[in-house]
Amino acid sequence: MASLNVGNLGEYLREQRRTAQLSLRQLADAAGVSNPYLSQIERGLRKPSAEVLQQVAKALRISAETLYVRAGILDEKEREELETRAVILADPSINERQKQVLLQIYDSFRKENAAEAAAAAAQVVQAARPAEADHDGATEATEADGVAEAPAGARTAVAERPADAPDA
Repeated sequence: MASLNVGNLGEYLREQRRTAQLSLRQLADAAGVSNPYLSQIERGLRKPSAEVLQQVAKALRISAETLYVRAGILDEKEREELETRAVILADPSINERQKQVLLQIYDSFRKENAAEAAAAAAQVVQAARPAEADHDGATEATEADGVAEAPAGARTAVAERPADAPDA
């Protein structure tokens, strides 16, 4: 979860309230919270709950998820997913069955992409893992790789050929 930045949230709320041309008292009444409490939130002195943020968002007619991100309750990716779902569910041009099918496809794409990203990250980690070389230049397998370590100084089974030998 992201760290909470209450001051940033308060500044954002004040800006949204002013854009909506509401006084602090009007917003407090519309959101069902006390005027002093809302003032403390705007000044960054209080950490509001998700429920209070939802009430304030409804009163300001803005996305509660946006406030959750600003408050550090929700990260940006989660907000984007929730908003995508909300748009699909609110679309009046498709029926409920189509909405559910579309959401299932959306979920399957997200899972597939997450799995591909995890596999790519694993490959990067694997490629970045340096081989441990002994003093003869032979690489040793580590126990972390699930292979017993070769004795120090052991040579690999690669046939050596003189440097001046012609290529086959």
